[in-house]
Amino acid sequence: MKFIGIDHPAVAADDVEKLADWYCEVFGYEKWFRHRNVEPLKPVWMLKAPDNTLLEIMPKDETIRQSRSTWTPGWSHLAFRVENIEKAITFLDSKDIVWGGEVMNAIGGGKVRNAFDCEGNMIQILERRNL
Repeated sequence: MKFIGIDHPAVAADDVEKLADWYCEVFGYEKWFRHRNVEPLKPVWMLKAPDNTLLEIMPKDETIRQSRSTWTPGWSHLAFRVENIEKAITFLDSKDIVWGGEVMNAIGGGKVRNAFDCEGNMIQILERRNL
């Protein structure tokens, strides 16, 4: 038995369509598969990145969103690897990204910057050249 990697992370959204569109527009994902549950009606999008990795966007439940930092227990953030962090910052600035700090050294090497998607979920962009 061999595990070969992560198939997909998932994020529970206030508005599935809006968040799916945001990831497609900002990070170049495409809407790959839409699942519609019968009861209750809860659409789920599976998005596909240019490298064929997947991201699931599903509807949230009634739990109130808690504020969090990168150190809050549980899954913390989703990091997107970029070839050039300065070019990525310039592009994301054109999309009115909300930044969560300045560029800093990444654990394991490289540079990283925290940001938030259009629903306030923490994401990162990360340039890593030593892999």
